[in-house]
Amino acid sequence: MTDPAEYQPRVSAWGRTWRVLLMLVFSGLVAVESYPLLVQRGHAWWIAGDLLLGLVGFVAVHFRRRRPMLVVVVTIALACVSSFAAGPSVLALVSLATRRVYWEIAVGSVLSVAGAEVYFRVAPSTGSNPMWINFTANVAAAGAIAAWGMYIGSRRELLWTLRQRAERAEAEQDLRLAKARVDERSRIAREMHDVLAHRISQVSMHAGALSYRTDLDADALREGIAEVQVRANEALDDLRGVLGVLRDPATGEVTHRPQPTYEDIAALVAEAVEAGARIAFEDELEEAPPTPVGRALYRVVQEGITNAQKHAPGALLSICLRGTPGDGVEVRLRNPYGFSAPGVPGSGLGLVGLTERVDLAGGHLTHGRDGDAFVVHAWLPWAP
Repeated sequence: MTDPAEYQPRVSAWGRTWRVLLMLVFSGLVAVESYPLLVQRGHAWWIAGDLLLGLVGFVAVHFRRRRPMLVVVVTIALACVSSFAAGPSVLALVSLATRRVYWEIAVGSVLSVAGAEVYFRVAPSTGSNPMWINFTANVAAAGAIAAWGMYIGSRRELLWTLRQRAERAEAEQDLRLAKARVDERSRIAREMHDVLAHRISQVSMHAGALSYRTDLDADALREGIAEVQVRANEALDDLRGVLGVLRDPATGEVTHRPQPTYEDIAALVAEAVEAGARIAFEDELEEAPPTPVGRALYRVVQEGITNAQKHAPGALLSICLRGTPGDGVEVRLRNPYGFSAPGVPGSGLGLVGLTERVDLAGGHLTHGRDGDAFVVHAWLPWAP
């Protein structure tokens, strides 16, 4: 069971005020029966003592949450001889019952019945009810007070539990949103690397070739510079396309531009060959793989061409695709060592990101040196 201290609300100034007023009303209803008789008999000192003990009960009941059982015992003891302490004793028992600790409720209820019986024998009264009627009324009153307190405690715990669940659900939603943002940023970072590394490597290769050519006339130089400009513009267009997947400006919804897939690999190879790369391309796939697999396949080939242009410009890059629906898709890229890049830096993160992409698609990727060649080998399941 939840600790009662966790779900008990703080008492506001208004809460204290109406509780005091309610205690005064209850104490007044009890006292109105005995005070006139005391006045008739000339026992004004009894009334003064009754009020004084009642005030002690009003003070003690303010500590009911710190020492609930002690306050119940004290207020009931005061109510045994003071009618004005009846209100604080009822509030103390209600507060004790809100904790819903059954042994405390049982002890408090028994003490309440016993205290009421003592009061009826000590205090002067005009009533002449039989003893069993008073006892039954006291038991019923104590049971009603305890039941009311238990209801209040149950309701408080329910509201506290619902509030905790709402806060926990909100926190979990914030965590899911944060994870979604991180995943989206990672996806965009992979897309930017795959797209821009390929384009910028082409720009770097063309610019490096122009820097080494000293026999070009003005027209050939202009054509070479124009080709660099075309590749740079393509890189900018691809960058805008990648960033364009973030949000639709009209609706605010996440949008996705068409992503390259298996059908675009041939055009990718042709574009690289046109830019001056040497590529031997073999496509032995029996049929086109599903779109998610084709997209991952495209990125593997693209990264392989990019790495070859950066680290082995002029070398022959062999690309082989093969596979069936039953065996999955296999792609192998191979280019020889021994070539130096014209000032193109490499971070080594491309293959790391590519490995993550292939892993997410359910496949695996290996890369490394094989004799005098560098080989990238990836396998992807036909159905991701």
